[in-house]
Amino acid sequence: MKKIRTRFAPSPTGYMHIGNLRTALYAYLFAKSQGGDFILRIEDTDRARYVEDAVEFIEKTLAAAKIIPDEGPHQGGNFAPYVQSERMETYKKYAEQLVKEGHAYYEESENGVAIRQKMPETGETTFFDVLHGNITIANSELEDQILLKSDGLPTYNFANVIDDHLMEISHIIRGTEFITSTPKHVLLYQYFGWEIPTFIHLAPVMGKSDDGTISKLSKRHGATSFNDLIDMGYLPEAITNYVALLGWNPKSNQEIFSMQELIEKFSLEGLSKSPAVFDYDKLDWMSGEYFKVMSDEDFAKAAEKYFAEIPDDKKIYLASLIKTRVSKLSEIPDMIKFLSVLPDFDIELFTNKRNKITPEKSAEIISPAIEILENISVWTFENLHEKISAFIEKSGQKTGTIMWPLRIALAMQKVTPGGVTEILYLLGKEKSVERLKFSLEKLS
Repeated sequence: MKKIRTRFAPSPTGYMHIGNLRTALYAYLFAKSQGGDFILRIEDTDRARYVEDAVEFIEKTLAAAKIIPDEGPHQGGNFAPYVQSERMETYKKYAEQLVKEGHAYYEESENGVAIRQKMPETGETTFFDVLHGNITIANSELEDQILLKSDGLPTYNFANVIDDHLMEISHIIRGTEFITSTPKHVLLYQYFGWEIPTFIHLAPVMGKSDDGTISKLSKRHGATSFNDLIDMGYLPEAITNYVALLGWNPKSNQEIFSMQELIEKFSLEGLSKSPAVFDYDKLDWMSGEYFKVMSDEDFAKAAEKYFAEIPDDKKIYLASLIKTRVSKLSEIPDMIKFLSVLPDFDIELFTNKRNKITPEKSAEIISPAIEILENISVWTFENLHEKISAFIEKSGQKTGTIMWPLRIALAMQKVTPGGVTEILYLLGKEKSVERLKFSLEKLS
């Protein structure tokens, strides 16, 4: 049986759209699930779109997504070079062969000589697609396409056929936008007498606008690149997991997959020919599930830049409090900024009808609490928990009645990562007492 070989062949534009990432992921998963090879090839012959350092950017993105090529510009391999601009003589040779055999011709232009593919004027070209079945297009609809431009650079439609054959690519996974070009590719394979690879054209990834309309995923829907999503604070593993499910059904209720599990479960039969809609709420949920199972140490490391003002000895503890409360790391600053800077005093926050709390009642609770806290010599979570619990019991009041005014005085916000004891421990004795005294003074 012929070895399965797939490829991801991006243009070096410095941008990895979610659709591109999914193409790379599916090509990788299919190759690995079949014990085959996954190749990275850089198609850089469109010099107008070329971005410096884009190849390094692409490789870093794939590495972050755990999509590791077996062959590529920096991995090497039996079919090097894997950058099209380094393969110019190869394209020239095959273009001239087509001219010699009557399947292409030279065309004069202002800038020099180009070579065009000569399309049949009658008949039709049919090819098989795994998702869409047999697709037939009348040859009369196919324009004579340029193979080599006057500057000697090949077009995508020519170079990809030459490279896919020479690199022994068995399955071509790409977007449906290439379906109309595929008959031209098929004719080239036939002209050369080469075996035609298996085609899988993926339906596009769609985005949902605020008004509920669905259209192809673009910037107006929010972040649309892998890098944008990383910058928003999503874990690379969560993004990869979510993208895998945009158009592939594992035939089970399982939604959280490691890369190894994706490889084991992946099959072409699970692919859908219908467009998938990118859902940020679903990504939020999935990302949150990843955070929940992380160790406190790993979460603290992932959130390192957001924990800059947190004392080193409190970072792991803070991680344990908030890792189950976030869906992306970028939510952390708003959640914990009160630990560094107390928000403006708001007396309205001290009113809580459910617990029958008023500003006056709050002052009555905060005053004795200050005295208790000032007398704690060893500021540990255990000590704080013991003293606060004793204070509540002695007061004869409900826990919520005591905790609400203390938490508001310490954080000046309704929602906090953790309760009074946790906040006291994180703030430390000096800052805690200072904040309680400040609120008491304002309330009085």
